[in-house]
Amino acid sequence: MERFDAIIIGAGHNGLTAAAYLARAGLRVVVLEKNPYLGGAASSREIEPGFIYSSCSYALSLLRPEIIRDLDLARHGLVTIPFGGSLTFLPDGRHLASSSHAHIMHREIARYSPRDADAYPRFARDMKEQADLIRPLMMQPPPDPASLSLTRLGEGTSHLRRFAGTSSAALADTVRFWTLSAKDLLDRYFESDVVKAHLAASAVIGTGLGPMSPGSAYIMLHHRAGGIDGARGAWGYVRGGMGSVSRALAACVIEEGGDIRLESPVDEVKASSGKTTGVVLADGSEISAGIVLSGLELKQSILSLLDWKVLPQGFTERVARFKTRGSSAKLNIALNGLPEFAGIESDCTALEGDIRLCGTIADMERAYDDWKERVMPRDPYIEMVLPSRLDPTLAPPGKHVASVFVQYVPDGLIDGSWTDAKRAQLQEVVLDKIERHAPGFRKLVRHVETRTPADLEAEIGMTQGNIFHGELTLDQLLFNRPLPELSRYRTPVRGYYLCGSSMHPGGGVMGAPGAVAAAQVLRDAGVRPRRRA
Repeated sequence: MERFDAIIIGAGHNGLTAAAYLARAGLRVVVLEKNPYLGGAASSREIEPGFIYSSCSYALSLLRPEIIRDLDLARHGLVTIPFGGSLTFLPDGRHLASSSHAHIMHREIARYSPRDADAYPRFARDMKEQADLIRPLMMQPPPDPASLSLTRLGEGTSHLRRFAGTSSAALADTVRFWTLSAKDLLDRYFESDVVKAHLAASAVIGTGLGPMSPGSAYIMLHHRAGGIDGARGAWGYVRGGMGSVSRALAACVIEEGGDIRLESPVDEVKASSGKTTGVVLADGSEISAGIVLSGLELKQSILSLLDWKVLPQGFTERVARFKTRGSSAKLNIALNGLPEFAGIESDCTALEGDIRLCGTIADMERAYDDWKERVMPRDPYIEMVLPSRLDPTLAPPGKHVASVFVQYVPDGLIDGSWTDAKRAQLQEVVLDKIERHAPGFRKLVRHVETRTPADLEAEIGMTQGNIFHGELTLDQLLFNRPLPELSRYRTPVRGYYLCGSSMHPGGGVMGAPGAVAAAQVLRDAGVRPRRRA
Protein backbone atom coordinates (compact mmCIF):
# COMPACT_ATOMS: atom_id res chain seq x y z
CA MET A 1 0.00 0.00 0.00
CA GLU A 2 1.28 3.45 -0.91
CA ARG A 3 1.74 5.86 1.97
CA PHE A 4 1.76 9.66 2.04
CA ASP A 5 1.76 12.20 4.85
CA ALA A 6 -1.39 13.85 3.47
CA ILE A 7 -4.04 13.04 0.87
CA ILE A 8 -6.13 15.81 -0.68
CA ILE A 9 -9.43 14.78 -2.28
CA GLY A 10 -10.31 16.94 -5.26
CA ALA A 11 -8.06 19.04 -7.52
CA GLY A 12 -10.26 22.12 -7.33
CA HIS A 13 -8.53 25.38 -6.55
CA ASN A 14 -9.00 24.99 -2.77
CA GLY A 15 -7.65 21.44 -2.74
CA LEU A 16 -4.66 22.51 -4.81
CA THR A 17 -4.06 25.51 -2.52
CA ALA A 18 -4.06 23.27 0.55
CA ALA A 19 -1.76 20.80 -1.19
CA ALA A 20 0.70 23.53 -2.16
CA TYR A 21 0.98 24.86 1.40
CA LEU A 22 1.39 21.37 2.88
CA ALA A 23 3.99 20.38 0.31
CA ARG A 24 5.93 23.60 0.95
CA ALA A 25 5.97 22.69 4.65
CA GLY A 26 7.72 19.42 3.77
CA LEU A 27 4.82 16.96 3.85
CA ARG A 28 4.63 14.23 1.23
CA VAL A 29 1.34 15.04 -0.50
CA VAL A 30 -0.89 13.47 -3.17
CA VAL A 31 -3.96 15.09 -4.75
CA LEU A 32 -6.65 12.73 -6.07
CA GLU A 33 -9.11 14.04 -8.70
CA LYS A 34 -11.98 12.03 -10.20
CA ASN A 35 -12.15 13.98 -13.49
CA PRO A 36 -9.60 13.82 -16.33
CA TYR A 37 -8.88 17.55 -15.93
CA LEU A 38 -7.70 19.90 -13.17
CA GLY A 39 -9.55 22.65 -11.42
CA GLY A 40 -13.10 21.52 -10.74
CA ALA A 41 -15.20 24.66 -11.21
CA ALA A 42 -12.05 26.70 -12.00
CA SER A 43 -11.12 24.94 -15.23
CA SER A 44 -10.55 25.80 -18.89
CA ARG A 45 -11.50 23.26 -21.52
CA GLU A 46 -11.50 23.08 -25.32
CA ILE A 47 -14.98 21.66 -25.91
CA GLU A 48 -15.29 23.21 -29.38
CA PRO A 49 -12.03 22.92 -31.38
CA GLY A 50 -10.03 26.14 -31.17
CA PHE A 51 -12.25 27.70 -28.47
CA ILE A 52 -11.30 27.69 -24.77
CA TYR A 53 -14.23 27.79 -22.34
CA SER A 54 -13.99 28.75 -18.68
CA SER A 55 -16.32 25.89 -17.89
CA CYS A 56 -17.95 27.21 -14.67
CA SER A 57 -16.35 30.20 -12.94
CA TYR A 58 -15.57 32.95 -15.44
CA ALA A 59 -14.08 35.97 -13.61
CA LEU A 60 -11.52 36.58 -10.86
CA SER A 61 -11.44 38.93 -7.89
CA LEU A 62 -11.64 36.98 -4.64
CA LEU A 63 -8.37 35.00 -4.93
CA ARG A 64 -6.46 36.16 -1.87
CA PRO A 65 -3.35 38.24 -2.59
CA GLU A 66 -1.55 36.45 0.26
CA ILE A 67 -1.92 33.18 -1.66
CA ILE A 68 -0.76 34.71 -4.93
CA ARG A 69 2.31 36.01 -3.13
CA ASP A 70 3.06 32.98 -0.90
CA LEU A 71 2.82 30.48 -3.75
CA ASP A 72 4.42 32.78 -6.36
CA LEU A 73 1.54 32.16 -8.76
CA ALA A 74 2.64 34.87 -11.21
CA ARG A 75 5.86 32.93 -11.80
CA HIS A 76 3.75 29.84 -12.37
CA GLY A 77 1.78 31.53 -15.15
CA LEU A 78 -1.07 33.47 -13.50
CA VAL A 79 -1.80 36.63 -15.50
CA THR A 80 -4.84 38.77 -14.70
CA ILE A 81 -6.59 41.28 -16.96
CA PRO A 82 -8.83 43.87 -15.20
CA PHE A 83 -12.34 44.53 -16.49
CA GLY A 84 -12.76 47.75 -18.43
CA GLY A 85 -16.10 48.38 -16.72
CA SER A 86 -19.53 46.77 -16.78
CA LEU A 87 -22.80 47.31 -18.59
CA THR A 88 -26.37 46.88 -17.35
CA PHE A 89 -29.39 46.69 -19.67
CA LEU A 90 -33.05 47.10 -18.75
CA PRO A 91 -35.82 45.68 -20.98
CA ASP A 92 -36.89 49.14 -22.21
CA GLY A 93 -33.46 49.83 -23.71
CA ARG A 94 -32.07 51.96 -20.91
CA HIS A 95 -28.56 51.06 -19.92
CA LEU A 96 -25.81 52.06 -17.52
CA ALA A 97 -22.14 51.73 -18.47
CA SER A 98 -20.04 51.74 -15.31
CA SER A 99 -16.41 52.77 -15.09
CA SER A 100 -13.63 52.78 -12.50
CA HIS A 101 -13.06 56.46 -13.34
CA ALA A 102 -15.04 58.53 -10.84
CA HIS A 103 -15.91 61.39 -13.21
CA ILE A 104 -17.17 59.01 -15.92
CA MET A 105 -19.26 57.10 -13.37
CA HIS A 106 -20.72 60.36 -12.03
CA ARG A 107 -21.67 61.50 -15.53
CA GLU A 108 -23.25 58.13 -16.39
CA ILE A 109 -25.38 57.95 -13.24
CA ALA A 110 -26.38 61.61 -13.60
CA ARG A 111 -28.16 60.71 -16.87
CA TYR A 112 -30.79 59.08 -14.65
CA SER A 113 -30.48 61.01 -11.39
CA PRO A 114 -28.11 63.85 -10.41
CA ARG A 115 -28.98 63.03 -6.79
CA ASP A 116 -27.84 59.42 -7.28
CA ALA A 117 -24.64 60.60 -8.96
CA ASP A 118 -23.81 62.59 -5.84
CA ALA A 119 -24.80 59.67 -3.57
CA TYR A 120 -22.67 57.07 -5.34
CA PRO A 121 -19.29 58.08 -3.80
CA ARG A 122 -20.87 57.76 -0.32
CA PHE A 123 -22.21 54.30 -1.20
CA ALA A 124 -18.83 53.20 -2.62
CA ARG A 125 -17.06 54.49 0.50
CA ASP A 126 -19.45 52.68 2.84
CA MET A 127 -19.09 49.44 0.86
CA LYS A 128 -15.31 49.76 1.01
CA GLU A 129 -15.38 50.29 4.78
CA GLN A 130 -17.52 47.21 5.30
CA ALA A 131 -15.37 45.12 2.93
CA ASP A 132 -12.27 46.27 4.83
CA LEU A 133 -13.83 44.90 8.02
CA ILE A 134 -14.37 41.41 6.63
CA ARG A 135 -11.21 41.18 4.51
CA PRO A 136 -8.89 40.31 7.46
CA LEU A 137 -11.27 37.51 8.50
CA MET A 138 -10.76 35.69 5.22
CA MET A 139 -7.34 34.23 5.93
CA GLN A 140 -8.03 33.25 9.54
CA PRO A 141 -10.21 30.65 11.22
CA PRO A 142 -13.55 32.24 12.15
CA PRO A 143 -13.86 33.70 15.65
CA ASP A 144 -15.71 31.48 18.12
CA PRO A 145 -17.55 33.56 20.74
CA ALA A 146 -18.41 30.45 22.80
CA SER A 147 -14.84 29.21 23.22
CA LEU A 148 -13.11 29.38 26.65
CA SER A 149 -9.70 28.69 25.10
CA LEU A 150 -7.31 31.58 25.82
CA THR A 151 -6.01 31.39 22.25
CA ARG A 152 -9.50 31.44 20.76
CA LEU A 153 -10.59 34.24 23.10
CA GLY A 154 -7.55 36.21 21.99
CA GLU A 155 -8.51 35.73 18.36
CA GLY A 156 -12.04 36.92 19.09
CA THR A 157 -10.71 39.97 20.92
CA SER A 158 -8.53 40.88 17.95
CA HIS A 159 -11.60 40.86 15.72
CA LEU A 160 -13.53 43.00 18.21
CA ARG A 161 -10.70 45.55 18.25
CA ARG A 162 -11.64 46.48 14.69
CA PHE A 163 -14.79 48.01 16.14
CA ALA A 164 -12.95 49.82 18.96
CA GLY A 165 -13.73 53.50 18.83
CA THR A 166 -16.50 52.87 16.33
CA SER A 167 -19.64 54.88 16.95
CA SER A 168 -22.90 53.10 17.63
CA ALA A 169 -24.18 54.50 14.32
CA ALA A 170 -21.29 52.91 12.43
CA LEU A 171 -21.86 49.61 14.21
CA ALA A 172 -25.53 49.80 13.25
CA ASP A 173 -24.47 50.30 9.62
CA THR A 174 -22.41 47.10 9.81
CA VAL A 175 -25.40 45.16 11.10
CA ARG A 176 -27.50 46.55 8.24
CA PHE A 177 -24.98 45.47 5.61
CA TRP A 178 -25.09 41.92 6.98
CA THR A 179 -28.85 41.63 7.43
CA LEU A 180 -30.76 43.94 5.09
CA SER A 181 -32.06 43.02 1.67
CA ALA A 182 -30.17 44.49 -1.29
CA LYS A 183 -33.27 46.53 -2.17
CA ASP A 184 -33.63 48.01 1.32
CA LEU A 185 -29.94 48.88 1.46
CA LEU A 186 -29.93 50.53 -1.98
CA ASP A 187 -33.12 52.42 -1.22
CA ARG A 188 -31.18 54.20 1.53
CA TYR A 189 -28.86 55.72 -1.10
CA PHE A 190 -30.55 55.86 -4.52
CA GLU A 191 -33.79 56.68 -6.31
CA SER A 192 -33.23 55.55 -9.92
CA ASP A 193 -34.39 52.03 -10.79
CA VAL A 194 -31.54 51.77 -13.33
CA VAL A 195 -28.85 52.54 -10.78
CA LYS A 196 -30.37 50.23 -8.18
CA ALA A 197 -30.69 47.39 -10.70
CA HIS A 198 -27.04 47.78 -11.73
CA LEU A 199 -25.84 47.52 -8.14
CA ALA A 200 -28.31 44.84 -6.99
CA ALA A 201 -27.17 42.43 -9.70
CA SER A 202 -24.21 41.26 -7.62
CA ALA A 203 -26.57 40.43 -4.73
CA VAL A 204 -28.28 37.58 -6.58
CA ILE A 205 -25.25 35.72 -7.93
CA GLY A 206 -25.33 32.05 -6.95
CA THR A 207 -27.72 32.46 -4.04
CA GLY A 208 -31.14 31.16 -3.05
CA LEU A 209 -32.21 34.69 -2.12
CA GLY A 210 -33.92 37.40 -4.09
CA PRO A 211 -32.87 41.07 -4.07
CA MET A 212 -35.76 41.72 -1.68
CA SER A 213 -34.75 38.91 0.71
CA PRO A 214 -33.15 39.86 4.05
CA GLY A 215 -29.46 39.01 3.95
CA SER A 216 -28.97 39.56 0.22
CA ALA A 217 -27.06 42.80 0.91
CA TYR A 218 -24.22 40.65 2.30
CA ILE A 219 -23.86 38.92 -1.09
CA MET A 220 -23.07 42.36 -2.58
CA LEU A 221 -20.46 42.83 0.13
CA HIS A 222 -18.95 39.35 -0.43
CA HIS A 223 -18.37 40.22 -4.08
CA ARG A 224 -16.61 43.45 -3.08
CA ALA A 225 -14.12 41.81 -0.73
CA GLY A 226 -11.56 40.97 -3.41
CA GLY A 227 -9.54 42.88 -5.97
CA ILE A 228 -7.28 42.70 -8.99
CA ASP A 229 -3.65 43.88 -9.00
CA GLY A 230 -4.17 45.88 -5.81
CA ALA A 231 -7.39 47.56 -6.97
CA ARG A 232 -9.85 46.63 -4.22
CA GLY A 233 -13.27 45.47 -5.30
CA ALA A 234 -12.13 45.14 -8.94
CA TRP A 235 -12.84 42.10 -11.13
CA GLY A 236 -11.02 40.74 -14.14
CA TYR A 237 -10.19 37.84 -16.44
CA VAL A 238 -7.40 35.28 -16.21
CA ARG A 239 -5.32 34.88 -19.35
CA GLY A 240 -6.05 31.43 -20.77
CA GLY A 241 -9.31 31.16 -18.84
CA MET A 242 -10.01 30.33 -15.22
CA GLY A 243 -8.17 27.03 -15.55
CA SER A 244 -4.95 29.05 -15.48
CA VAL A 245 -5.54 29.63 -11.75
CA SER A 246 -5.66 25.87 -11.15
CA ARG A 247 -2.72 25.20 -13.45
CA ALA A 248 -0.58 27.76 -11.58
CA LEU A 249 -1.51 26.15 -8.25
CA ALA A 250 -0.80 22.68 -9.63
CA ALA A 251 2.60 23.83 -10.89
CA CYS A 252 3.41 25.00 -7.37
CA VAL A 253 2.34 21.63 -5.91
CA ILE A 254 4.57 19.76 -8.36
CA GLU A 255 7.51 22.11 -7.79
CA GLU A 256 7.27 21.50 -4.04
CA GLY A 257 7.36 17.73 -4.58
CA GLY A 258 3.64 16.95 -4.46
CA ASP A 259 1.85 14.42 -6.66
CA ILE A 260 -1.40 15.02 -8.60
CA ARG A 261 -3.39 12.10 -10.01
CA LEU A 262 -6.32 12.61 -12.36
CA GLU A 263 -9.08 10.04 -12.99
CA SER A 264 -8.59 8.79 -9.42
CA PRO A 265 -12.01 9.00 -7.74
CA VAL A 266 -12.09 8.38 -3.99
CA ASP A 267 -14.81 6.04 -2.80
CA GLU A 268 -14.25 6.12 0.97
CA VAL A 269 -12.24 7.83 3.69
CA LYS A 270 -11.08 5.05 6.00
CA ALA A 271 -11.12 5.42 9.77
CA SER A 272 -10.01 3.23 12.65
CA SER A 273 -10.49 4.00 16.36
CA GLY A 274 -11.82 7.44 15.48
CA LYS A 275 -8.82 8.39 13.31
CA THR A 276 -8.36 8.43 9.55
CA THR A 277 -5.98 5.91 8.05
CA GLY A 278 -6.26 6.85 4.37
CA VAL A 279 -8.65 6.40 1.45
CA VAL A 280 -10.11 3.70 -0.78
CA LEU A 281 -10.33 4.53 -4.49
CA ALA A 282 -13.20 3.52 -6.73
CA ASP A 283 -11.06 0.77 -8.26
CA GLY A 284 -10.58 -0.78 -4.82
CA SER A 285 -6.97 0.29 -4.33
CA GLU A 286 -5.98 1.98 -1.08
CA ILE A 287 -3.64 4.82 -0.18
CA SER A 288 -2.52 5.28 3.41
CA ALA A 289 -2.09 8.61 5.22
CA GLY A 290 -2.57 9.99 8.70
CA ILE A 291 -3.98 13.23 7.27
CA VAL A 292 -6.77 13.51 4.69
CA LEU A 293 -8.30 16.77 3.46
CA SER A 294 -11.45 16.96 1.33
CA GLY A 295 -11.97 19.88 -1.02
CA LEU A 296 -15.41 18.57 -1.90
CA GLU A 297 -18.69 20.11 -0.76
CA LEU A 298 -19.69 19.35 2.85
CA LYS A 299 -22.36 16.70 2.16
CA GLN A 300 -20.09 14.90 -0.32
CA SER A 301 -17.21 15.01 2.17
CA ILE A 302 -19.18 13.69 5.15
CA LEU A 303 -22.27 11.81 3.98
CA SER A 304 -20.73 10.17 0.90
CA LEU A 305 -17.16 9.43 1.98
CA LEU A 306 -17.44 8.43 5.64
CA ASP A 307 -18.94 5.41 7.35
CA TRP A 308 -21.72 7.01 9.39
CA LYS A 309 -21.07 4.60 12.28
CA VAL A 310 -17.89 6.51 13.18
CA LEU A 311 -19.78 9.82 13.52
CA PRO A 312 -21.47 11.28 16.63
CA GLN A 313 -25.19 10.78 17.04
CA GLY A 314 -27.19 13.44 15.25
CA PHE A 315 -24.18 14.77 13.32
CA THR A 316 -25.29 13.48 9.91
CA GLU A 317 -28.72 15.09 10.38
CA ARG A 318 -27.08 18.47 11.03
CA VAL A 319 -24.88 18.07 7.97
CA ALA A 320 -27.91 17.17 5.84
CA ARG A 321 -29.67 20.38 6.92
CA PHE A 322 -26.85 22.59 5.55
CA LYS A 323 -28.45 24.67 2.78
CA THR A 324 -27.04 23.90 -0.67
CA ARG A 325 -29.90 24.90 -2.97
CA GLY A 326 -28.59 25.44 -6.50
CA SER A 327 -29.79 28.48 -8.42
CA SER A 328 -27.38 28.98 -11.33
CA ALA A 329 -26.79 27.67 -14.83
CA LYS A 330 -24.00 28.38 -17.29
CA LEU A 331 -23.84 28.62 -21.09
CA ASN A 332 -20.47 28.59 -22.86
CA ILE A 333 -20.78 29.87 -26.41
CA ALA A 334 -18.39 29.90 -29.36
CA LEU A 335 -19.03 32.84 -31.70
CA ASN A 336 -18.05 33.47 -35.30
CA GLY A 337 -17.71 37.18 -34.59
CA LEU A 338 -18.10 39.90 -31.99
CA PRO A 339 -21.72 40.70 -31.06
CA GLU A 340 -23.01 44.26 -31.12
CA PHE A 341 -25.38 45.62 -28.50
CA ALA A 342 -28.23 48.01 -29.21
CA GLY A 343 -27.30 51.62 -28.42
CA ILE A 344 -23.69 50.79 -27.49
CA GLU A 345 -20.61 51.80 -29.50
CA SER A 346 -18.40 48.81 -30.31
CA ASP A 347 -15.39 50.45 -28.60
CA CYS A 348 -17.21 51.07 -25.32
CA THR A 349 -14.83 49.87 -22.58
CA ALA A 350 -17.76 48.68 -20.46
CA LEU A 351 -18.14 45.80 -22.96
CA GLU A 352 -14.78 44.51 -21.69
CA GLY A 353 -16.40 43.55 -18.38
CA ASP A 354 -19.64 41.89 -17.34
CA ILE A 355 -22.79 42.62 -19.34
CA ARG A 356 -25.91 42.34 -17.18
CA LEU A 357 -29.30 41.68 -18.73
CA CYS A 358 -31.23 42.00 -15.52
CA GLY A 359 -34.21 44.33 -15.63
CA THR A 360 -35.27 46.19 -12.51
CA ILE A 361 -35.07 44.84 -8.97
CA ALA A 362 -38.74 43.88 -9.34
CA ASP A 363 -37.87 41.91 -12.50
CA MET A 364 -35.11 40.05 -10.64
CA GLU A 365 -37.51 39.28 -7.82
CA ARG A 366 -40.00 37.79 -10.30
CA ALA A 367 -37.21 35.59 -11.67
CA TYR A 368 -36.59 34.49 -8.08
CA ASP A 369 -40.31 33.68 -7.76
CA ASP A 370 -40.01 31.30 -10.74
CA TRP A 371 -37.08 29.58 -9.00
CA LYS A 372 -39.08 29.15 -5.80
CA GLU A 373 -41.90 27.57 -7.82
CA ARG A 374 -39.28 25.35 -9.54
CA VAL A 375 -40.53 26.22 -13.02
CA MET A 376 -38.56 26.85 -16.20
CA PRO A 377 -37.14 30.40 -16.01
CA ARG A 378 -39.20 32.80 -18.10
CA ASP A 379 -37.07 35.94 -17.78
CA PRO A 380 -33.86 35.04 -15.94
CA TYR A 381 -31.11 37.38 -14.82
CA ILE A 382 -28.20 36.99 -17.23
CA GLU A 383 -24.59 38.06 -16.77
CA MET A 384 -22.41 37.64 -19.84
CA VAL A 385 -18.73 38.28 -20.45
CA LEU A 386 -16.74 38.28 -23.69
CA PRO A 387 -13.23 37.53 -22.39
CA SER A 388 -11.79 37.06 -25.88
CA ARG A 389 -12.08 40.84 -26.40
CA LEU A 390 -9.06 41.16 -24.09
CA ASP A 391 -7.57 37.64 -24.27
CA PRO A 392 -6.92 36.44 -27.84
CA THR A 393 -5.67 33.04 -26.61
CA LEU A 394 -9.26 31.86 -26.11
CA ALA A 395 -10.46 31.76 -29.74
CA PRO A 396 -9.13 31.71 -33.33
CA PRO A 397 -8.50 35.11 -35.01
CA GLY A 398 -11.77 36.95 -35.60
CA LYS A 399 -13.72 34.49 -33.41
CA HIS A 400 -14.86 34.92 -29.82
CA VAL A 401 -16.19 33.12 -26.76
CA ALA A 402 -18.99 34.18 -24.44
CA SER A 403 -19.49 32.97 -20.87
CA VAL A 404 -23.14 33.35 -19.88
CA PHE A 405 -24.19 33.02 -16.25
CA VAL A 406 -27.93 32.45 -15.66
CA GLN A 407 -29.83 33.09 -12.43
CA TYR A 408 -32.37 31.75 -11.21
CA VAL A 409 -32.34 28.14 -12.38
CA PRO A 410 -33.52 25.36 -10.00
CA ASP A 411 -31.60 22.11 -9.59
CA GLY A 412 -34.79 20.24 -10.52
CA LEU A 413 -38.08 21.30 -12.08
CA ILE A 414 -41.54 20.82 -10.61
CA ASP A 415 -42.40 18.45 -13.47
CA GLY A 416 -39.26 16.35 -13.08
CA SER A 417 -35.51 16.38 -13.40
CA TRP A 418 -33.50 18.09 -16.15
CA THR A 419 -33.58 16.30 -19.52
CA ASP A 420 -31.93 17.09 -22.85
CA ALA A 421 -35.20 18.62 -24.05
CA LYS A 422 -35.54 20.85 -20.98
CA ARG A 423 -31.88 21.84 -21.21
CA ALA A 424 -32.51 22.86 -24.84
CA GLN A 425 -35.56 24.85 -23.73
CA LEU A 426 -33.48 26.74 -21.17
CA GLN A 427 -30.88 27.43 -23.83
CA GLU A 428 -33.52 28.96 -26.10
CA VAL A 429 -34.82 31.19 -23.28
CA VAL A 430 -31.31 32.53 -22.70
CA LEU A 431 -30.44 33.03 -26.37
CA ASP A 432 -33.75 34.81 -26.98
CA LYS A 433 -33.03 37.29 -24.19
CA ILE A 434 -29.50 37.97 -25.46
CA GLU A 435 -30.85 38.44 -28.99
CA ARG A 436 -33.25 41.15 -27.76
CA HIS A 437 -30.31 43.24 -26.53
CA ALA A 438 -27.76 42.17 -29.18
CA PRO A 439 -29.64 41.80 -32.50
CA GLY A 440 -27.88 39.29 -34.75
CA PHE A 441 -26.32 37.38 -31.87
CA ARG A 442 -27.93 34.08 -32.88
CA LYS A 443 -26.37 34.25 -36.34
CA LEU A 444 -22.92 34.39 -34.74
CA VAL A 445 -23.44 31.30 -32.59
CA ARG A 446 -21.23 28.39 -33.61
CA HIS A 447 -21.52 26.10 -30.57
CA VAL A 448 -23.28 26.16 -27.19
CA GLU A 449 -22.57 24.15 -24.05
CA THR A 450 -25.46 24.42 -21.54
CA ARG A 451 -24.89 23.34 -17.94
CA THR A 452 -27.73 23.20 -15.41
CA PRO A 453 -27.30 22.87 -11.63
CA ALA A 454 -27.87 19.12 -12.08
CA ASP A 455 -24.93 19.00 -14.50
CA LEU A 456 -22.72 20.85 -12.01
CA GLU A 457 -23.57 18.29 -9.34
CA ALA A 458 -22.99 15.28 -11.60
CA GLU A 459 -19.66 16.45 -13.02
CA ILE A 460 -18.06 18.54 -10.28
CA GLY A 461 -19.79 17.31 -7.12
CA MET A 462 -21.51 20.56 -6.18
CA THR A 463 -24.53 19.27 -4.26
CA GLN A 464 -27.71 20.61 -5.92
CA GLY A 465 -25.43 22.66 -8.17
CA ASN A 466 -24.70 25.31 -5.51
CA ILE A 467 -21.70 27.22 -6.82
CA PHE A 468 -20.64 28.38 -3.34
CA HIS A 469 -20.75 24.85 -1.79
CA GLY A 470 -23.49 26.19 0.49
CA GLU A 471 -25.52 29.37 0.66
CA LEU A 472 -23.90 32.54 1.98
CA THR A 473 -26.64 33.45 4.43
CA LEU A 474 -26.00 34.83 7.91
CA ASP A 475 -26.86 31.49 9.54
CA GLN A 476 -24.11 29.84 7.43
CA LEU A 477 -21.25 32.32 7.89
CA LEU A 478 -18.28 32.67 10.26
CA PHE A 479 -18.36 30.02 13.06
CA ASN A 480 -21.64 28.68 11.66
CA ARG A 481 -19.96 27.73 8.37
CA PRO A 482 -20.76 24.98 7.90
CA LEU A 483 -21.48 23.94 11.51
CA PRO A 484 -19.98 25.21 14.78
CA GLU A 485 -18.28 21.86 15.45
CA LEU A 486 -16.60 22.00 11.99
CA SER A 487 -15.58 25.66 12.03
CA ARG A 488 -11.90 24.82 12.69
CA TYR A 489 -11.77 22.67 9.53
CA ARG A 490 -11.54 19.48 11.64
CA THR A 491 -14.15 16.72 11.46
CA PRO A 492 -15.13 14.26 14.23
CA VAL A 493 -12.68 11.80 12.61
CA ARG A 494 -9.19 12.79 13.80
CA GLY A 495 -6.89 13.60 10.91
CA TYR A 496 -9.76 14.24 8.48
CA TYR A 497 -10.15 17.91 7.52
CA LEU A 498 -12.37 19.91 5.17
CA CYS A 499 -10.85 22.53 2.87
CA GLY A 500 -13.59 23.28 0.31
CA SER A 501 -15.86 26.29 -0.12
CA SER A 502 -18.39 24.91 2.38
CA MET A 503 -15.90 26.16 4.97
CA HIS A 504 -15.21 29.72 6.15
CA PRO A 505 -14.99 32.20 4.47
CA GLY A 506 -17.14 30.68 1.72
CA GLY A 507 -17.39 30.39 -2.02
CA GLY A 508 -15.86 31.94 -5.09
CA VAL A 509 -12.39 31.37 -6.54
CA MET A 510 -10.76 32.53 -3.33
CA GLY A 511 -8.39 29.81 -2.13
CA ALA A 512 -8.82 30.95 1.48
CA PRO A 513 -10.59 27.79 2.74
CA GLY A 514 -7.74 25.68 1.36
CA ALA A 515 -5.03 27.93 2.80
CA VAL A 516 -6.58 28.26 6.27
CA ALA A 517 -7.34 24.53 6.45
CA ALA A 518 -3.71 23.75 5.57
CA ALA A 519 -2.54 26.12 8.31
CA GLN A 520 -4.80 24.29 10.80
CA VAL A 521 -3.35 20.93 9.72
CA LEU A 522 0.19 22.20 10.23
CA ARG A 523 -0.65 23.63 13.66
CA ASP A 524 -2.20 20.34 14.73
CA ALA A 525 0.82 18.43 13.42
CA GLY A 526 3.29 20.80 15.07
CA VAL A 527 4.87 21.69 11.71
CA ARG A 528 6.06 25.26 11.16
CA PRO A 529 4.93 26.60 7.74
CA ARG A 530 7.53 28.11 5.43
CA ARG A 531 6.82 31.70 4.38
CA ARG A 532 8.08 33.30 1.21
CA ALA A 533 9.94 36.57 1.79
